[in-house]
Amino acid sequence: MNRMILKIDGMACGMCESHVNDAIRRAFPVKKVSSSRSKGETVILTETVIDEAALKEVIGKTGYTLTCVKTEPYEKKGLFGHI
Repeated sequence: MNRMILKIDGMACGMCESHVNDAIRRAFPVKKVSSSRSKGETVILTETVIDEAALKEVIGKTGYTLTCVKTEPYEKKGLFGHI
């Protein structure tokens, strides 16, 4: 599982967050996506790494600007995750 952190310029309200989340869900096979206008970022959990150029295109169509992508491995921390 991968965690992708996207820095996005232009989100100003809850509807902006929804537009970005919906566009990503429609275009890519993601497990979870959430956006924060106050942080200016979107976090995606996905099985495969998504191409940065494809992300930039999809987000650009919504009227926002993707400025940076950081990808890191993600492990779900569950009840027995510390063993």
